[in-house]
Amino acid sequence: MELRHLRSFAALASERHFGRAAERLHIAQPALSQQIKQLERELGVELVTRTTRRVELTEAGHRFAEHARTVLGAVDRAASEMALVAAGQAGRVSAGFIGTATYDLLPQATRSVRHQLPDIRLELHGELLSPVLLEGLLTGTYDLVVLRPDGITRPEVNVRTLRSEPLVAVLPDRHPLAARSSIDLAELSAEPFVTHPSGHRSSMHEHVLAACAAAGFHPTSIMEVGETATLVVFVAAGLGVALVPAPVRSLALEGVAYVPLTTPPTIDLALMTRADETSPAVHQVATIITQLSHP
Repeated sequence: MELRHLRSFAALASERHFGRAAERLHIAQPALSQQIKQLERELGVELVTRTTRRVELTEAGHRFAEHARTVLGAVDRAASEMALVAAGQAGRVSAGFIGTATYDLLPQATRSVRHQLPDIRLELHGELLSPVLLEGLLTGTYDLVVLRPDGITRPEVNVRTLRSEPLVAVLPDRHPLAARSSIDLAELSAEPFVTHPSGHRSSMHEHVLAACAAAGFHPTSIMEVGETATLVVFVAAGLGVALVPAPVRSLALEGVAYVPLTTPPTIDLALMTRADETSPAVHQVATIITQLSHP
């Protein structure tokens, strides 16, 4: 049984006339008649009764017409979905974001993808550290990741820089410097610092220490936390001060003040995909995230 035979029978069941059905299908009437007879032979039942002026469906014909319409509808839907997949407008994309990009870029990307590509199933993972994201990308857990590209030069990945982000100070809102329009980082030299994890677990830790060193000091006390939200909460609790990329200001928690630095260091934010990535959907989502980063 061929799809063209099902389409022919569905057209005949709709038109109830061989001539009109053949014209609708753009085939000769004898060819249509032969297709219907072949169907009847395959099924072992009579599907239509023929008169000189009209075609009537038998009981079997009525039942088979329902099945034919169901099958053809499913085939057409599958073809349409595959066309969307081929165009990058449908499919599944798993995306991971570092903590400092979770509060502005992740929600913006979600809204834009849902608006522009409603048939994409977007799986989002936020508040992750760059080494975890890179490993997840290489193992296939994530299709694209947004992270800090520090020192990552691997042939297995493609890297595109999204933007450079200035660091800002996070202070308890009752801190003497909290109301200032900007501060010199050196003014925080006596303060305890709350930072992201040290070692190779987070590149932010080294960026903060490098910024402090450039300002002429090393923090006398450092408390490490695993998530950006926790870092800001600890500052609000008065446990120290912190440096974060400016977009973290989107995390508008009570009890903290984000104060610009007079000479702010900057750090890059990048998007990575696998070098051999072939999914049009992944490339479409990557393009949207890139555009959001360059308004």
